[in-house]
Amino acid sequence: MLKVEDINLTDTEFWRRPLDYRHEAFKTLRWEPRLVRYDEPDVVIVPRGPGFYALTRHADVVEASRRPQDFCSGKGATQISDLPAEMNEYFGSMINMDDPRHAKIRRIVSRAFSPRMIRRFEDDVERVAEGIVERVASGAGSGDFVSDVAARLPLKIICDLMGIGEEHYTTVLDATNVILAGNDPEYLPEDPEAAALALLNAGRTLKELVEDLGRQRRAEPTGDLTSALVNAEVEADGDRQGGEALTDQELGSFFILLVVAGNETTRNAIAHALDLFTRHPEQRALLTEDFEGRIAGAVEEIVRFVSPVIWMRRTATRDTTLNGHEVKEGDKLLLYYWSANRDETVFTDPERFDITRDPNPHVGFGGPGPHFCLGAHLARREITVMYRTLLRRLPGIRAAAEPDRLESSFINGIKRLPYTF
Repeated sequence: MLKVEDINLTDTEFWRRPLDYRHEAFKTLRWEPRLVRYDEPDVVIVPRGPGFYALTRHADVVEASRRPQDFCSGKGATQISDLPAEMNEYFGSMINMDDPRHAKIRRIVSRAFSPRMIRRFEDDVERVAEGIVERVASGAGSGDFVSDVAARLPLKIICDLMGIGEEHYTTVLDATNVILAGNDPEYLPEDPEAAALALLNAGRTLKELVEDLGRQRRAEPTGDLTSALVNAEVEADGDRQGGEALTDQELGSFFILLVVAGNETTRNAIAHALDLFTRHPEQRALLTEDFEGRIAGAVEEIVRFVSPVIWMRRTATRDTTLNGHEVKEGDKLLLYYWSANRDETVFTDPERFDITRDPNPHVGFGGPGPHFCLGAHLARREITVMYRTLLRRLPGIRAAAEPDRLESSFINGIKRLPYTF
């Protein structure tokens, strides 16, 4: 049995351990009565901070999420260290903001992710998915599922949504891989200063790409999302934006958030799903037996079981309590969705992959509150359409080997997944 003192979530070696070991470690932390504190990792561009508390229980993650006035995001949500404010927004946009600025940005961009707006893109999602699967079907019968399938759909949908041309797809994908590289040496150099420079360059590449597009769309608006975001009075979803529009800086930061969160997380959910359905053929049979009746539950269970985003950070704005735990102003809290989604007090037999699980109050898209994932509806739609198309056209497709996993404490990613059909 693991002991709390044997578990170090800051150590990169922990995230190289087998999945079973990591799940057992988080189970140990969930049953620890106190909040466990950890040192912060070394970051070359900022001094080491005072440490953080790991929130591993479902109730704690939910409670911190629904109290943004007590547990803010503006000091950083996507990194443990306190980066300069401009870098926070550079890479996180509204994820690293609090109201009223967060409310303003979310109000402008939310129109693109309402169910009504998503319906306008449903035909595009189906068309792209069919093209991807047909290309696979006409191939050799094997390949890498991530590059051939999982990475293609969200990348094209987001770029088409924004009006980014196909000639930029590789640039966008490569930059997002670097930004979400974690500790993986395949994407980031091991030297800390070189790694920091690579991250900044990747962010700058995406920011400059969309800012240039934004300037074009201000001069000559089209029907894409970029035009709606940079022009005040452009109609979206039947409403007028009331004079609000994104600045160049806000647009650039939002695009980084969109391609990182919307592309990488959906891509990883799609990739993990093939691995899961290969490992659990009985669940695959249940889905194919009644696809339309069970796909909604299957998508929720995939997101719960996988938890593509492992954690997000909050910072206490005042001395307070969290479910009986004392928290001091300035304390950092890491909300481990990966652990909360396997909380035994909430989910029966949480280690079991069960597409009929009901209820399924997972926090794979974040907890309740203003930072719940804006693109959750689009992600659900993309996963649904991709597997409807795959299982109809290639019913025998399966993973052919173990996935090559991303080395990261932040993203539960798959770099490559061999497949066959």
